Amino acid sequence: MLRSWPLLLVVALSGCRLPPEREPLKPLPEDGALYSYQEILTRARAQANAAVEAFYEDAWNDLEESAKGLEQTARYLPKTTEQPTHLKESLLQSSGELGKEAMKLADTARAKNVAATTEVLQRITLRIRSLRPKELPEKSKSNN
Repeated sequence: MLRSWPLLLVVALSGCRLPPEREPLKPLPEDGALYSYQEILTRARAQANAAVEAFYEDAWNDLEESAKGLEQTARYLPKTTEQPTHLKESLLQSSGELGKEAMKLADTARAKNVAATTEVLQRITLRIRSLRPKELPEKSKSNN
């Protein structure tokens, strides 16, 4: 019985550690590198999720940085490869609107305006959702 105490202590302590912090997304290079539509859309989703997390924690500076990154990502969407055919005609306009919402998010973060930030985050989430391809990856389909 006494021999099992060290093992129990190790198991208990390993379960109590904090999860690793997410590594922040680096800005995209401005040299015109090509990315697939799915890569950039996934990046936009990650940035929107990071913005929501920062908002939840009242990390206004982090929220503003997420908004700036999302605005840059929105500029990349029309330049991507492998764009869904049903979005090609509207992608320039939709990504422009996403970029504008991201700039509004940066403004509301600077002002620390909770109500306005909530509204902008909702519009951003819905805009990103509207940009998803009709054919979702198999992993997502099985969860529905």
